[in-house]
Amino acid sequence: MSSPTQIGFQDAGAPMMEELLHFHDHALMVVFLISAFVLYIITTMVTTSLTNKSLMDSQEMEIIWTVLPAIVLVLIALPSLRILYLADEINDPHLTIKAVGHQWYWTYEYTDYQNISFDSYMIQTPDLGPGQLRLLETDHRMVVPSTSPIRILTSAEDVLHSWAVPSLGVKMDAVPGRLNQTAFLTTRPGLFYGQCSEICGANHSFMPIVVEAVPLKFFEDWSMLMLEDS
Repeated sequence: MSSPTQIGFQDAGAPMMEELLHFHDHALMVVFLISAFVLYIITTMVTTSLTNKSLMDSQEMEIIWTVLPAIVLVLIALPSLRILYLADEINDPHLTIKAVGHQWYWTYEYTDYQNISFDSYMIQTPDLGPGQLRLLETDHRMVVPSTSPIRILTSAEDVLHSWAVPSLGVKMDAVPGRLNQTAFLTTRPGLFYGQCSEICGANHSFMPIVVEAVPLKFFEDWSMLMLEDS
């Protein structure tokens, strides 16, 4: 999760987020080089009074300043398209979870099991335990096995919501009457925090998401307990 005064992204907890971080660094370097070049040109034009008349009407110069930006756009577009198609790939998920948005909480249904379904509400500030995070903790976490591909189906009961976990590189709108899907794979056990990312009413800021990634054995034990409780 993010920390106070943090400038960059959260640490990646999924391969897709690592790809997004690499693309961000690539695009930022391109922008930095363009900015430095433009600043150099502006500084040169301001500080010198000499004029090269051959550049005032040069077909070669026009070709350069047309082709060069096109090449730069291609260098940015190709990695972007690659990540776009990678994000859309959902191959043989080990587990499917349906996340339904309500005002203002989430309902999780483990569709591979018969009776595992629960609501996830934010824990109010007076009820927080030691080490729990204000506005980010929930009474029921979405537990998933780590290093396993997980498919998320999103929908909503009332208004538009958005299921988003930044450190996993996941963000998918939850639309009433429509089923969207996305997928992620956690690279390590841990807690990954997110929030609804679509303005959905007065308590939009108070419907957090907590994904708890655990080893497969612990997930199987948890699922057995949930089935017994239901």
